[in-house]
Amino acid sequence: MLLDHRGEERWSARDLQQLAGYSKWQEFEKVIAKAKLAISNSGMEPLDHFTGARKVINGGRWGRQEVDDYRLTRFGAYQVALNGDASKPQIAAAKTYFAVKTREAELAAKPDVGSPEGVLALAEQYLAAARELVATKKELAVAAPKAGKWDAFCDSDGLIDMGTAAKALTDVTGGLGRTKFMNRLRKSDLRFLQVQNPRIPYEVHIQAGRAQVKMVQAGYQWVEQTFLTPKGLDWLVDRLGGTALPAA
Repeated sequence: MLLDHRGEERWSARDLQQLAGYSKWQEFEKVIAKAKLAISNSGMEPLDHFTGARKVINGGRWGRQEVDDYRLTRFGAYQVALNGDASKPQIAAAKTYFAVKTREAELAAKPDVGSPEGVLALAEQYLAAARELVATKKELAVAAPKAGKWDAFCDSDGLIDMGTAAKALTDVTGGLGRTKFMNRLRKSDLRFLQVQNPRIPYEVHIQAGRAQVKMVQAGYQWVEQTFLTPKGLDWLVDRLGGTALPAA
């Protein structure tokens, strides 16, 4: 978090990306776009809360490179949290943080407690803050058990290739390898990978956050390959009729 020339809070989107649990800037930009749209739909100006900026990061040919960034107000950062992937524990934690901070700012301007009306208004503010905090903590508690369940099978991007998925679901699949695992999905009429391109999932699974496609090296070539997300693996367990935890 930074302070601008007027002493107001500003958040770097690049910093927020890491805190929100997004490994790829391109994916996080989609969340920013949703947050901007939400602000616009509320009748406000997104540019008041998302200012274009540049940031120097490690990487590139010379070890340092300048990349696109945004400076977000607290409200802008809160909207990003609200529009992020709810299955990520970092997003749930961010919602809690910004909800509490927003409520603290509201409570800073306390009503006049010299009258019954003022006392009632203050009590209502505290009650609303307590309810919001309880709600966001419940959301975090729901997300927490799911988070990390498949960590042992995830790659550095938090994704799971189909061969590893087969191993992860040993209790459900009986220890099938990748090829037999994919045959099992087809026999169970699980329309996950396209018939015309068996390396790529149907778009509905990508949109639902159950799968991603990455370029991987196969010999001397780079090919597209489907990877499951932890959410996608949970979905498969459910569709295969299992309730199994990850295999040991």
